[in-house]
Amino acid sequence: MNSKTLLQIAEDHGSPIYVYNSEKIVSQYKRLKQAFNKVKQVKINYAVKALSNLSVLKLMNSLGSGLDTVSIQEVKLGLTAGFDPKDIIYTPNGVSLEEIEMASKLGVQINIDNLSILEQFGTRHPKVPVCIRINPHVMAGGNTNISVGHIDSKFGISIHQIPHILRIVENTNMTINGIHMHTGSDILDIDVFLYASEILFETAKNFTDLEFIDFGSGFKVPYKEGDIETNIEEFGKKLTKRFNEFCKEYGKELTLAFEPGKFLVSEAGYFLTKVNVVKQTTSTVFAQIDSGFNHLIRPMLYGSQHEIVNISNPEGRERFYSVVGYICETDTFANNRRIAEITEGDILAFKNAGAYCFSMASNYNSRYRPAEILWHDKKAHLIRERETFDDILKHQIVLDI
Repeated sequence: MNSKTLLQIAEDHGSPIYVYNSEKIVSQYKRLKQAFNKVKQVKINYAVKALSNLSVLKLMNSLGSGLDTVSIQEVKLGLTAGFDPKDIIYTPNGVSLEEIEMASKLGVQINIDNLSILEQFGTRHPKVPVCIRINPHVMAGGNTNISVGHIDSKFGISIHQIPHILRIVENTNMTINGIHMHTGSDILDIDVFLYASEILFETAKNFTDLEFIDFGSGFKVPYKEGDIETNIEEFGKKLTKRFNEFCKEYGKELTLAFEPGKFLVSEAGYFLTKVNVVKQTTSTVFAQIDSGFNHLIRPMLYGSQHEIVNISNPEGRERFYSVVGYICETDTFANNRRIAEITEGDILAFKNAGAYCFSMASNYNSRYRPAEILWHDKKAHLIRERETFDDILKHQIVLDI
C-alpha cells in the first residue's frame, strides 16, 4: 500500500487506526504453501491470537486455512467465521479441564500440554483423540519473552516425560493422533528448528495412530530496512525432504501442519497515528502521537522495532525524533529515530502492525481502542468501528452510593 492510499484512509476514518492489506496476507499464505508443495498433505492453521478480527478469519477460511486457537473464545470466533470444527486445533495453556471439555464438545481438535490434564481428560474421554504438545527444550528466537521451547518454559510436556505420557496413554486407552511443538518466535537459524524437528520425529515413533505432526511456527519477518527473515523456501526444501523420509519410516502418509500468525499478517498491517505535538527539550525532539501502549504495546513489552514513516511528508529531510504516546506511563515507540521531518498534524505509519498489535490493545487510561480497516479488492472496508464512551461504560454496574 502506498502513502497516498494510507493518508486517504486516515482522512476518511480518522486516527489512530489499523489497516490490513489482504493482498499481502494472501501472498504470504501462498508462499508458505508453495514452500512445502512436495509434501502430499500440508495444513496451515492460522494463529488467531495474532489478529482475531472476524473479517480476517473469513479471509483465511476462503484460502483453505485451518485455525490455531488458544481459548474457548477463539474457538467460538472461528466457528462464527464459518470454519468447520475439524479445521480448528485448540492449544490452551493452564486452562481448566472444564474449558477443554467445552472445546471438545464443539468438535475441534484438542491439543494438551501437561500430564495432569492429559490423564484427567483421557480418563473421562478415552474415545476422543488428542494431540500432545511437546517441549523439545530448544531455545528459539533468542528472547525468553517469545521463546517458549526452553527448559524453563511453562508450555508443553518435557521430552524427558515421554515415559509418563506412554503410561497415561496405556492406562486410559486413549488415542494420540497428533504431536505438536512450538519453540517460539523470530526463528532465524533453520538448523535449530530442524534439530527440534528431529526430536519431534523421535517422539512420534512412540505413537502408532498419528494423523499429523504440527511443527508450530515462529518464522521471522523483517521489521526494519535490511532486516533478516526466515528463509522459508530453504526451510521448506530441507524439512520436506526429512518429513517425507519420516513418513516412509512410519509407514503412513501424515499431515504436516504449521500454525503461523506473524508470518501471515504482520507485514500486511499498518498502524496510522496523528502527531499531536512536536516537543523540543534540552536534548530530544519528541513527536507525541494520538496513541500509546494501550494500542501498540509490542515496543514496550518485547523491545520490538517497528519502522515508522511520515506518510504526510515521505520525501522530507530526515531528522532525529523520539516517538512517544499520550499515555501517563513511559510509552516510547522509538528513540532518536531518523524520520522525515515531522510537523504537528502529520500522519505517521507504523509498519508490521498486523500481528499482536490490535489483539493486545486495551482501554488503559480509559482510551478507546481504534478502528480497523481491511484493504480488499482495492477498497478500504471498515471491519471494526472505533470505540465510543458507551463502550467504556458498557458492563459497568454503578452502585447508588
